Amino acid sequence: AKVIKLFWFGRIRLGLQKKVLQFLVVMATRQFFSSGDSKAWSRCYSLYSKVLQLKVSKSQKKGDLIKLDKWFQEELPQTLSERSDKHVTHEELAKLMRWKLMRGKFRPQLQQLVESNKPEVVMETSRKAFNKLPNISAAINELSKLKAVGPATATAVLAAAAPELVPFMADESMLSIPGLGPVQYTLPYFLKYLDHIKKCCKRLNKQDPEGDWTPHKVELTLWAHAVATGLDPSVLDPTAATDSAEPKTKKRKSTEDGEQTAKRIKTGEETKTNGVDSAKPEAAYF
Repeated sequence: AKVIKLFWFGRIRLGLQKKVLQFLVVMATRQFFSSGDSKAWSRCYSLYSKVLQLKVSKSQKKGDLIKLDKWFQEELPQTLSERSDKHVTHEELAKLMRWKLMRGKFRPQLQQLVESNKPEVVMETSRKAFNKLPNISAAINELSKLKAVGPATATAVLAAAAPELVPFMADESMLSIPGLGPVQYTLPYFLKYLDHIKKCCKRLNKQDPEGDWTPHKVELTLWAHAVATGLDPSVLDPTAATDSAEPKTKKRKSTEDGEQTAKRIKTGEETKTNGVDSAKPEAAYF
């Protein structure tokens, strides 16, 4: 009985330590979001690749993440920009899902399900979605017709094609914004998230007109700050030398959209709806 009590005491203590860490990570990055100037943001953005490598070094199962991230941040946007009839292929959607699950919380059933979509349906649905831009809500609703694709995965697809309009719904980035409340993988929640991100872009671009801050760039920076804070806060020390390059995100001219922590932080799953939070999180796509 004593051994059992010690076991559960240890489990409870570990759980409390994790919750404290999560709280500290969220608070630190929220402070950064609210008060960090453009110089601090630019420096944090430049650390993205280094933070990604740090994340990979902490997990033996994420060896391919660096290659997948380079593909998502650089190669896929370039491919889409050169595609006159803009769409994503079945192979690209499946690869994007691998990137998303490897970078965030892994849910193998979603990979299998997204691959069950018919190639022609993926092409036609994504084509319709891209054609609905800059109406982001309509584009997300269109992509959400695909199996295993909810608002969060839809924003990943759209961010690759239009980073000047759409930030990806990364848990770490959403948790870093004060006032959003508990993370929900729904369209209404995304629109609130987008509104805060756009205001941040406006503030940073006013401070640094040469910074070219886009929603996707802001989201990447928040992710880097939150993950670094949770894994090794010294990475964010401005006096430390940095040897990593900025992630190469494709620049595009901004367009009107017409709409209104770390690795250890865990949230509920996304509800796959067209703007209505109705399904149970554990049964939802994201």
